Amino acid sequence: MSSIQPIRDTKTDHLLTPENSALILIDYQPLQVNSVRSMDHETLVKNIVTVCKLAKGFNVPIVLTTVNVESGINKPTLKHIKSILSDIPELDRTSVNSWEDKEFQEAVKALDRKKLVICALWTEVCLAFPALDLIKEGYEIYTLVDAIGGTSTIAHETALRRMEQAGVQLSSVTQYACELQRDWNRLDTKPVFFDGLMENGSFFVETLRW
Repeated sequence: MSSIQPIRDTKTDHLLTPENSALILIDYQPLQVNSVRSMDHETLVKNIVTVCKLAKGFNVPIVLTTVNVESGINKPTLKHIKSILSDIPELDRTSVNSWEDKEFQEAVKALDRKKLVICALWTEVCLAFPALDLIKEGYEIYTLVDAIGGTSTIAHETALRRMEQAGVQLSSVTQYACELQRDWNRLDTKPVFFDGLMENGSFFVETLRW
C-alpha cells in the first residue's frame, strides 16, 4: 500500500496543516489555571504542553498573549509552556477580550492564515469572546476541548455550545496531532507526532516508536 504523494495542497487543504494554520494561546497563567473547575489541573497543563510541543515541532506559527502581567496583577505564562515557547514573545494586555487589543490584532493579522486553533483560559470568557469575534472577521476557528477549561463544568460546556453554534469547530489534542501529521511516512515530524500521542496517553506501547 502506498500513500498519495503529495497529499493534497497543504496551503489550501480544508483540513488543518502546518502550512495553513496557526496556534493562538491565551492566558495560560497560574491564576487562570488554578481557577479552572471543568477538568483536572494536571491533565489540563499536560495537554496544553503537548499542544505547544506539537505546534513547535510542526513549525506552526504561534501567538501567545497574557493579561495583566505588566500591571502586576497577574503572573506570566506557565513555566511549563514558556520553556517550550522561549522564542515566542508574550503580548500582555488589559482587555478581557484579546481581539480588542491592538498588538494582538496586529499579531494575528500578520500570520496571514485563516485557520486559527485557539486555546485559552477560561473557555467562557477569554476563549469565547475572541473566537466569536474572529468568526465575524472571516476566520476559521478551532479549539481543542481537552486543552482548555472553564470556571465550572456547565460554564465550559455552555461556552462550547455557544461557540459551536457560531461556527467554531471543536477538536481534541489527539485529533490535532493526527491532523497535522496525516501520514506515518512523514518521517521528519514522526518523532514529534509519536511523542505527542505518547504524552497524551493515546499510545502506551513503547515498541511502536520505531
